[in-house]
Amino acid sequence: VQLQAYGGGLVQPGGSLKLSCEASGIIFSAEAMGWYRQAPGKQRELVATIARNYRTNYVDSVKGRFTISRDNAKNTVYLQMDSLKPEDTAVYYCNTQISFLTYWGQGTLVTVSS
Repeated sequence: VQLQAYGGGLVQPGGSLKLSCEASGIIFSAEAMGWYRQAPGKQRELVATIARNYRTNYVDSVKGRFTISRDNAKNTVYLQMDSLKPEDTAVYYCNTQISFLTYWGQGTLVTVSS
């Protein structure tokens, strides 16, 4: 199983970024996918999840600003991030859990700063 995340970068407060995570080695359409983040000095936290039936879930701090989506034809999960704030600065990881095993992408850094 491989999860390849990309799309991070430096953005000003109020700006937008779209993260992508391409999966291989799994039946992507059958699996729930998630995005987590880890800010400097903090624990990794769940940001959003999307189930195989496209049901989504978000942490309160990003509701209304972030949108998780998936394209099963491309084996890719996305995280559209709008109205970014400095406190969104973190390394973002994509994630899936299969048969009680957890898989992580390599992380992509998002820095929100003026």
